[in-house]
Amino acid sequence: MSLISLEEQNTHRESVANWKKIIFKYQKPSNLKALWQLINTLGPFLSIWVLTWYTLGVSWWLTLALTVLNAGFAMRLFIIFHDCGHGSFFSSQRANHILGSIIGLFFFTSYWHWRWEHAVHHSTTGHLDKRGTGDVWTLTVKEYLESTRWKRFTYRLLRNPFVLFVLAPMFLFFVLERIPSPKAPLRVAYSVYATNFLLFGMVSLGIYIFGLSEYIFIQLTLSAIVCTSGVWLFYVQHQFEETYWERGNDWDYTAAALKGSSYYKLPRILQWFTGNIGFHHIHHLSSRIPNYNLESCHKAHPMFQEVVPLTFFKSLKSISYRLWDEQQKKLVGYRHLRELEKQERKEA
Repeated sequence: MSLISLEEQNTHRESVANWKKIIFKYQKPSNLKALWQLINTLGPFLSIWVLTWYTLGVSWWLTLALTVLNAGFAMRLFIIFHDCGHGSFFSSQRANHILGSIIGLFFFTSYWHWRWEHAVHHSTTGHLDKRGTGDVWTLTVKEYLESTRWKRFTYRLLRNPFVLFVLAPMFLFFVLERIPSPKAPLRVAYSVYATNFLLFGMVSLGIYIFGLSEYIFIQLTLSAIVCTSGVWLFYVQHQFEETYWERGNDWDYTAAALKGSSYYKLPRILQWFTGNIGFHHIHHLSSRIPNYNLESCHKAHPMFQEVVPLTFFKSLKSISYRLWDEQQKKLVGYRHLRELEKQERKEA
């Protein structure tokens, strides 16, 4: 083994030891902060639902405006649900599980099933050999070129922006979340059926109170905005040009977090509604850090701030990135395939 590689390994060990020490104090949940966040999120969310009922006889445009506003609080509520799944919101795990199970109903999602699947995502992010659970379908350039026409067509269809950000999110939460994964443990699978039963009661109650067409209008509008926004956030947190993918023993947890998870720098108001999830590089370093501590942890050490921010306008370019180029170590678009074809013709 060369002297350089030994030095690199020692530097890596030191950096890992450093960030573990730094994040330790930020991993401790604050029940006071958690309770206040729950009040200023769940309170407005439920209140606006009540207000929409009163506006139904006044103006559907007013109902629509309130529903759009409520989508912002719903996004923030999903981050609380997300933290509960990581056991980081409250100090009590029982409180996390109870709250997470309740909030999951608002998103037509089984808390236990989502928690299990999301844990797999955290343990395999950026690992080319472990793709397929809780992530966006991503092929390498080589895999795409070796695929059948049908597989290429399916891949292009599912990576189409309209399908990926409009149709797929609704299908995911309303259809796929009704069916447990074949890989899920038995207890987790049963939780999906229990959630489906409770959802039947919740939806029936909503229809009884609001009326069939009114409830469908409000629920679908709310869900469409939240699902699309949520999938977009998840997408740009890992699908940006110079993200991180490696195979086998070359994969590294710290690198996957700091290089393969973006620092999505949003305007302050959007940062609030998205529960600081833009500090995704910090979240992937330690999922035990609650959302209300992510920004403080990010500012705690220069190493974390070395991550180049991904702004909103810059993130729009991510839509065109479809394939992972293992040689160039970056995501590329389909145009890159045409460039490869031209290069092959020249060499021939």
